[in-house]
Amino acid sequence: MNTEKATFAGGCFWCMVKPFDSLPGIESVVSGYTGGDMPNPTYEQVCSNRTGHVEAVQITYQPDLFPYEKLLDVFWTQIDPTDAGGQFFDRGSSYQPVIFVHDEKQREAAEKSKRELDASGRFSKPIAVEIRDAKPFYPAEDYHQDYYKKNPAHYNRYNQGSGRASFIEKNWGDQL
Repeated sequence: MNTEKATFAGGCFWCMVKPFDSLPGIESVVSGYTGGDMPNPTYEQVCSNRTGHVEAVQITYQPDLFPYEKLLDVFWTQIDPTDAGGQFFDRGSSYQPVIFVHDEKQREAAEKSKRELDASGRFSKPIAVEIRDAKPFYPAEDYHQDYYKKNPAHYNRYNQGSGRASFIEKNWGDQL
């Protein structure tokens, strides 16, 4: 089967793995860092907001089973697309939402999806998510991988306490 990569930053990468992890055609969802120029950054370096990197997930998927456009639909329902300063409890440039595109086809799909969301009237503020060219992706430390599986109680508390879960329910509950 043909596979492709999709890379999304939506705040804390712990919360961005689970929504994609069990979808048909998804081969892997890796937490990591991208967007900056520092090679092989650590979590502490990225959290300093001085590396240019953001926390992100890189998804290896089979486009014949789950097209990129559907991945975009999932992405939008997991974030506050009007907040460029971070996501929910997590603030700063390392938590900003970004769609990293790997080719022109992804760019066109991402831009179309963003325009459609902006025109939908679902949000009273403009969509602030940037669309950037993909840069090298560095997997995060092992303890960050599959965090929702390894630490379900902490993950659930964080997802609720950060405000992410209530935002998603309020704004996307009709589509989940």
